[in-house]
Amino acid sequence: MTKRKRRKFTDEFKREAVRLVREGDGNVSQVARELDVTLSALRQWVKQDEVNRGKGPPEALTTQEREELRKLRRRVRTLEEEREILKKAAAFFAKESK
Repeated sequence: MTKRKRRKFTDEFKREAVRLVREGDGNVSQVARELDVTLSALRQWVKQDEVNRGKGPPEALTTQEREELRKLRRRVRTLEEEREILKKAAAFFAKESK
């Protein structure tokens, strides 16, 4: 079995795929075959759509919350790196002044 190259789908494509599942008979496998996407990807899109609509589990994050969390984690990583640089610089200049 050959491995399929990872593809990136637009948000519009994902919304349309979810709409087809919801408006059709709900057969995720058939829609996945018709759109040539993996079954697991389409199931995940449908699941995320339920969360975005407020119908998912209470601990599940919406798409907007996931994006905000990703940005905040990136910002924390940057701030931690900057702090480490400043600590090293302070130690260097403390040695120099002695």
